[in-house]
Amino acid sequence: MKTQQDVVTEPAAFGQDLQSRTLAVHSPALRAYLRVRQALWIYDFDTQRVVWANPPGLMVWRASSVDELAARPLGSDMSPGVDKRLRQYQRDLEAEPSRQFSELWTIYPQGAPVTLQIEFGGIVLDDGRMACLCQAEPAPMLDLDTLRSAEALLHTSVQITLYDDGGRPLYRNPAARTNAASRDQSIDQHLVLPEDQATLHEAMQTRGEHQMVALVQTARGRRWHDLTARRCLDAATGGQAWLVSETDVSAVKAAQRQAQRLAEHDPLTNLPNRNHVNTHFPAMLEEIRSIGRQAAMLFLDLDRFKHVNDSLGHEVGDRLLVEVARRLRHTLRAGDQVVRLSGDEFLILVSDDDVINHVRRLGLRLREAVSQVIRLGSTTVRVTPSLGVSLFPADGDDVATLMRNADMAMYRAKRLGGDQMAFYSADLAVEAGRRLTLESELLQAFEHGEFVVHYQPRLDASTRRVVGAEALVRWRHPTRGLVLPGEFIPICEDTGLILPLGRWVLEQAARQAARWHQRGHALTVSVNFSARQIQSQALVETMDEVLIDSGCPPQALEMEITESLLLGEDSATLGQLDALNRRGLRIAIDDFGTGYSNLAYLERFPLDCLKIDRSFVSQLETRPAIAELIISMCKVLELEIVAEGVETIGQLDWLRAQGCHHYQGFLSSPAVPAEHFETLLAPA
Repeated sequence: MKTQQDVVTEPAAFGQDLQSRTLAVHSPALRAYLRVRQALWIYDFDTQRVVWANPPGLMVWRASSVDELAARPLGSDMSPGVDKRLRQYQRDLEAEPSRQFSELWTIYPQGAPVTLQIEFGGIVLDDGRMACLCQAEPAPMLDLDTLRSAEALLHTSVQITLYDDGGRPLYRNPAARTNAASRDQSIDQHLVLPEDQATLHEAMQTRGEHQMVALVQTARGRRWHDLTARRCLDAATGGQAWLVSETDVSAVKAAQRQAQRLAEHDPLTNLPNRNHVNTHFPAMLEEIRSIGRQAAMLFLDLDRFKHVNDSLGHEVGDRLLVEVARRLRHTLRAGDQVVRLSGDEFLILVSDDDVINHVRRLGLRLREAVSQVIRLGSTTVRVTPSLGVSLFPADGDDVATLMRNADMAMYRAKRLGGDQMAFYSADLAVEAGRRLTLESELLQAFEHGEFVVHYQPRLDASTRRVVGAEALVRWRHPTRGLVLPGEFIPICEDTGLILPLGRWVLEQAARQAARWHQRGHALTVSVNFSARQIQSQALVETMDEVLIDSGCPPQALEMEITESLLLGEDSATLGQLDALNRRGLRIAIDDFGTGYSNLAYLERFPLDCLKIDRSFVSQLETRPAIAELIISMCKVLELEIVAEGVETIGQLDWLRAQGCHHYQGFLSSPAVPAEHFETLLAPA
């Protein structure tokens, strides 16, 4: 196999052995070139070496011979811009061998800069590869700035193209040549979007210059370029031309899109967030209006989600939200919008020709989808949604109004018991104002001592004698009279007033239990504890203080907690309940059966009593099976059984026959003030 030196070599004495040691196919031409005074050399693209030169060419390169020149590895210190330009020549000459290029170049033989006007053409080596025949002449006298600008044009990564007035390319620097989709790509073929083409043409005609970020077609596909164009004259012909410089800003665009996505999306569920609503929903509503359609905004809140978060922890709560988000996306149509606002609140925007009937059908599907049991590892959870609906444009002409009205409708669904959908109506605004007033009045009520505690008796199911009492708070409103806790306790939970109010109720109940014990009535007084109280790190300390201050024996108090507080592996809650149980306090589960009934937690926690929810007691005549199952379970676990909401003798007889220990309800007495309670202590 021939080496490069075998293929193209210059003998020690020019003209003697050229016929035998150069390219056979081009030998006559090379012999002629030996007599030319113009500097000539052949550059091998693949080896990045000069493999032949005539005497003037050797002088330009400051080489003593072709062998010495061919030994120089020009690629070792070649700049990326020069290499890129030469590779472009190689591709062009391989495609069209007759092409020629003329450019002002500065080369650096032995490190000294030499500026030349070089004409590049193709020449085929013996092995069939394309090389470059370079013909150089001294460059015209140029000032240093001109020389440096020519070098900068060659080496810069900025893509510079000169177009004629019709948008056809006249010249591209190496960076532009590398990125052009094709050699003859026009400016209109370069710009992808017709509106960008029109904008550029108009600006160049009217102002003669323009700057834009545009989507362009390149050799790498579609990219985003920051493009600056200005009118000029072609130095070669004097004709009108456009000089266009471009830089690739695709990475910046991608980063901006990612930043925008992060700013407008919830990182947990990957749903759009409130920023997305503020940014995009107004335009969506305008588009819906323009096509004459109707829209509806649905505010969705998960019932009892706080109990899941409080009892199972935020990690399980987060996994629940991710699953709910997945179900919402699956239930909605492709064009519908679903957003996570915060916590367990979601916002949905839908449009339809008959939006009311569409929303009614959608509401049923959403309730069914969300309410399905969710398995999170070893834990099974079920939540239900409350939905509030406002209509566009009937209930609001802007996003903020529609959201506010949908939110009010959602709270109406909550007050209806949850797992409901309610539409906005004008009276809700009045109701919302009333709630704000109520919040303000509650703060004053606590300061003015307007709360009182009433006691509902607990009776022995066999003897019907009073054995205990449940402490229930009431609000003695200055104008409305006695307000029941169902109206104000949820607001206390939302405002944080539940902690001071809960402690006050505990103190009142403990003092009253102590007084009854001093009078010879060994009654157990039950006190309801909120989730915030149970999860307070000061719970045990607070209970110790209350017992000491009141003189109440620990066994005279019973803590009523909801079963949802016992879910999961909350070691802190278990530790506090164990500590209180060791002090002698009783612990009961209130409203059993309405939450997440599970034998595992009943065995794990130190429980003394279980209270059957009134909803099961009211169904004893038609559906007694659930109450019967609860009683049987309590017997196995050796828990005391209390039935709530007993109103008829028939219910009491059934409970007594099943072995229920205690009961309370209107059959015996509603909750009454402490001063009236002692009249109920006599045997029935």
